Amino acid sequence: MRQRRLKAPASFPVAYYHCLSRVVDRQFVFGELEREQFLKYLGEHESFCGVRVLTYCILSNHFHLLLEVPAKPTTPRTAEELLAKLEALSSTAPSAATARQRIAMFRQANDAAGEREFIDRLCATMWDVSGFMQRLKQRFTQWFNRHKGRKGTMWEERFKSVLVEGAGETLATMAAYIDLNPVRAGIANDPKEYRWCGYGAAAAGDRRARTGLRVIIAGGEQVAEDKLSIPDALAKYRVWLFGQGEEREGFTETGQPLRHGFKRNEVLAVAAAKGQLALEDYLRLKVRYFSDGAVLGTRAFVNEVFAALRERFSPQRPEGARPMTGLKNPLFTLRELRARVFG
Repeated sequence: MRQRRLKAPASFPVAYYHCLSRVVDRQFVFGELEREQFLKYLGEHESFCGVRVLTYCILSNHFHLLLEVPAKPTTPRTAEELLAKLEALSSTAPSAATARQRIAMFRQANDAAGEREFIDRLCATMWDVSGFMQRLKQRFTQWFNRHKGRKGTMWEERFKSVLVEGAGETLATMAAYIDLNPVRAGIANDPKEYRWCGYGAAAAGDRRARTGLRVIIAGGEQVAEDKLSIPDALAKYRVWLFGQGEEREGFTETGQPLRHGFKRNEVLAVAAAKGQLALEDYLRLKVRYFSDGAVLGTRAFVNEVFAALRERFSPQRPEGARPMTGLKNPLFTLRELRARVFG
């Protein structure tokens, strides 16, 4: 039986999620045109749903997003606010014109309750990680199927999500893990060279990407966003990305291949010997905690989420936090991974 998605408790004013979704059969469908179109829809639905994309990485058969999702406001959207949001979308069902006609009909019939129900139904995907991902993936699938003359789903399964602590280094850790994907995959020597990730877009001057990285660094330093300039934030984020120096593709002077990270058996050997890895080295690995861990943060943060959602876990479990395997000064996760931590 499929488990309900773990989301932030209602008491959280804002939540952060790492979301990952793969193409069915791991097909390589994201070329340049597809990535451009995906980014277009990403921006549109980010605005419509009231979320913020802090960073991202679009690869040939999957994508990563780091999202900031505010709690749903207590004051519901007005009809005018909803219509303005619909008009900003390139295509939607219903269209802004159709929604405007429906609202006019409710008002002509003096049916305030019907109008409110209609508006609330269209707003149901706002301020919600599942609603945002559903809209984004459906819209891209519609475009892709029409463009390729195909039918059916293009996604392997429901997306994965990890609830990430927003304060301290956890958010920056997850962001770096996402932006280092092209380096780990060997398709870029430096993430600034990869235009389909948040850091690459920010380095090229994209305003939204730069703002997202400023949020990440401000959260790490626990300062207000407006107290941190964007150039300073980008510089600090780059230092964070390359804490252990840049790894490059190619060969040494003696002809030995350079590696993008540790081999899986080397990492497992270190963990088995109870050795510890520096955080910077951890980020160069494909670590399942970052996609399968459910919640990621300090012990206090993970246990706060665990306590708020206590009914979802066994009464025999004394606390939620589990340390990440093999990491010096560990982060904690809510889901304990018993196999294939790396790779």
